[in-house]
Amino acid sequence: MCSDCNAGALNIYLFKGEAFMAMQNFVFYNPVKIIFGENQIAEIANEIPKESKVLITYGGGSIKKNGVYDQVIKALENHTVLEFAGIEPNPKYETLMQAIEVCRKESIDFVLAVGGGSVIDGTKFIVAGVNYAGDPWELVAKREPGAFISSAPDLTSAVPFGTVLTLPATSSEMNCGAVISRKDSADKLAFSNPLLFPKFSVLDPVTTFTLPDNQTSNGIIDIYIHVIEQYLTIPMNAPIQDWMAEGILKTLIEEAPKVMQNGKDYDARANIMWAGAIGLNGWISPGVAQDWATHMLGHELTAKYGLDHGQTLAVVLPSLMDVKREQKSEKILQYARRVLGITSGSDEEVIDQAINKTREFFEGLGVKTRLSDYGITADGIADIVAQLDKHGLTALGEHGDIDLKASEEILRRAL
Repeated sequence: MCSDCNAGALNIYLFKGEAFMAMQNFVFYNPVKIIFGENQIAEIANEIPKESKVLITYGGGSIKKNGVYDQVIKALENHTVLEFAGIEPNPKYETLMQAIEVCRKESIDFVLAVGGGSVIDGTKFIVAGVNYAGDPWELVAKREPGAFISSAPDLTSAVPFGTVLTLPATSSEMNCGAVISRKDSADKLAFSNPLLFPKFSVLDPVTTFTLPDNQTSNGIIDIYIHVIEQYLTIPMNAPIQDWMAEGILKTLIEEAPKVMQNGKDYDARANIMWAGAIGLNGWISPGVAQDWATHMLGHELTAKYGLDHGQTLAVVLPSLMDVKREQKSEKILQYARRVLGITSGSDEEVIDQAINKTREFFEGLGVKTRLSDYGITADGIADIVAQLDKHGLTALGEHGDIDLKASEEILRRAL
């Protein structure tokens, strides 16, 4: 969710009496250097200036068990290195502020994020906050009316950083966006700024061999729905973006069972890792309408009930497709036929099959797709709707027509 996710008005034209959409004007920019493949962590020594004082950021310590930490330390043996551990899944403002203080006190001039999307997202907040004069939370919370993501317009500088990815999911390793949570207000909010592109990202599929099944499946679902948010919207006469999106989706469908069966399948891990990077790095979004309602509803479920991000997405998407089947019918039918291989039935039957097959894909990864599977009842929906209202998320979707009533209906159908 980087840069201008919802920028630009849709250009609507008439052709033979029927409305259709033309690809929007766009500006594309992505400067991230990708270093991909086995044994590539050593290359970070050539990417970080020798005189840099480096802070390594990471999470709960799994990198010390799978050998990644040792490879990073070896690569940086000629650098001055400090460490900051404990960045949580759904990184917390309170924790990240401690890291900002370390950077300020120690005059850190390069940060290396080693981990998954949460560590990288948290690191983006850290490098943005170091030189920011006010409370860095302002970079996340201040947004235009109706916007679901802050562009952090007051950000004027950021400490340079790179990443070593260990969990493909968010594409944070190749975009300039992040999602940050806050304990004291139960907020989970997104922000982005072009200053927050990593200088480089190392993607070694071997680092993912020891991932637990639930992290692998959640990551695959996150990638899948990142693509869906940019694809399952409005026909925009953008065949290149469509074919690319469909290629990513089909790759995930084909590779996911392999990696769930054998976590050390290098080829499957490599394909999923690359799918994660390009799923939200800007390549499939130029000039097309985007949705992001599934993510916004999912963020509120995580903030309120602590569900994994991938779990919330798997819950919301099928019911959102059902509620918005009429508005999304053309693209759902395209998705059904070109991605899922559904070739028979009336349009309504094909849409039903597409929703069911999408749900089955998530369930096949071991991720439940109903709120009731997580102990959430109808009584809890009002709290989620209230949070959406609090955050101004009252006109979601590519048409801006998912108001609070529609969001409530989506959640009710997810029970």
